[in-house]
Amino acid sequence: MCSIEEIRKVLSETEQCQLLKFWDELTEEQRLHFIQNLSSIDFPYAVRAFELAVSCLNEDRTGVETKMKPVPDTQFDSVTSVSEEVFREYRDEGLKAIADGSVGVLLLAGGQGTRLGVTYPKGIFPLDLPSGKTLYQIQAERIRKITSLAEQKHSKRGKIFWYIMTSDATHSDTVDYFEKHEYFGLEEKNVIFFKQGLLPCFDFNGKILLQEKDTVALAPDGNGGLYLALKKNKLVEDMKTRGVKYIHAYCVDNILVKVADPVFLGYCITKDADCGAKVIKKEIPSEPIGVVCEIDGTFQVIEYSEISEETAGLRDSEGNLVYRAGNICNHFFTVEFLEQVSEVHESELPLHVAKKKIPFIEDSGAKITPTSPNGIKIEKFIFDVFRFSDRFVTWEVQRHEEFSPLKNCESVLKDCPSTVRRSLFDLHKSYITKAGGKVEGDIEVSPLLSYEGEGLDDVVRGKVFKDRTVLSTECE
Repeated sequence: MCSIEEIRKVLSETEQCQLLKFWDELTEEQRLHFIQNLSSIDFPYAVRAFELAVSCLNEDRTGVETKMKPVPDTQFDSVTSVSEEVFREYRDEGLKAIADGSVGVLLLAGGQGTRLGVTYPKGIFPLDLPSGKTLYQIQAERIRKITSLAEQKHSKRGKIFWYIMTSDATHSDTVDYFEKHEYFGLEEKNVIFFKQGLLPCFDFNGKILLQEKDTVALAPDGNGGLYLALKKNKLVEDMKTRGVKYIHAYCVDNILVKVADPVFLGYCITKDADCGAKVIKKEIPSEPIGVVCEIDGTFQVIEYSEISEETAGLRDSEGNLVYRAGNICNHFFTVEFLEQVSEVHESELPLHVAKKKIPFIEDSGAKITPTSPNGIKIEKFIFDVFRFSDRFVTWEVQRHEEFSPLKNCESVLKDCPSTVRRSLFDLHKSYITKAGGKVEGDIEVSPLLSYEGEGLDDVVRGKVFKDRTVLSTECE
């Protein structure tokens, strides 16, 4: 911990002396807390990050579409276009990797549920499902089930190692929740929690904001903070020690995510990919979702706001959007690729600016909760490493089967609790119908019973489900 004299010197050199404006008003206890808080921040790095982020914000991106090309067919495939035989081959390859203990899953769970209107992690949000399960429990049970399916197929009991990236805002609640629920049947030693980094919040003039008189306003450094966190926590070394070769990374808020999806894993492994993106078909040009494309021989995600309506609306001979590979934060990495990125390329990742409404202490000492954006948070994005890949691939899946994110409170009526519930009910209804049952109400299928609709024939054939129903296993 630094002394106050050392801190004053650093703040003077970085032109952030305003942070000590209330020092004389603080108690000894508050001063000690503030010194600890200030000592944890690399101010020269933070100020450089602000300057770089602003330059990125002011960068002219209007010409980016002149360089854009769709992902080549050789590096793009779809669940709807491959033959059943090839699909089974991919699935079997993925199940083999799971049975061999070569697979880890990496959950991005550091974001604060601001838009959802809660102060705790999205993973424990009450979804009002018939089972009462949360996103964390659903995902844990999918891990258990796919591990079992891999064992059935290859007669080996592999382990899936679950790396969960939290932040200061979500860490303790997440760990406590898993401990309370005994890791939902997973082995505690195979669930690894780690925190992403934090960066100060700035006003538009480059001054760092105070959250309280004795506390700097900090925010998680984006899901691209993953790579620095992997390095600081020596997690690539941990993965290699455990025998992990492949990582499936995804965001916590997607209720339909196929955790450790064997088909996606198998596709990427078969193609000898070092990095892959699972995408959905973008059908409406104006949909606010980034697209994966090729630029100057490398792969990137281009935000919808960076291309014109004309380019966004281009269609091919079959009527599909030319730039349709919608990014859903669902990725494949080899551990070797993660090591290269973390050790060599992390500092090369671009910085992104998010204009936010950031509560702060104004000069009078009053706490202000702004109603419009008053500052910026600096972030890195997980997908910005695509450009470092030598063997990049994309795998297109159907939206209704694999993507329904929980982002907003109910009043928004989109990507909210009711829409994710409906997505899950509709998908599970399709499972039951295909297996010979009939659904007249809302139905939920436990992941412990079926990972993606398999094994339901003897359970549902000829039956009618009229009420809110949960199909589960006897052990639940």
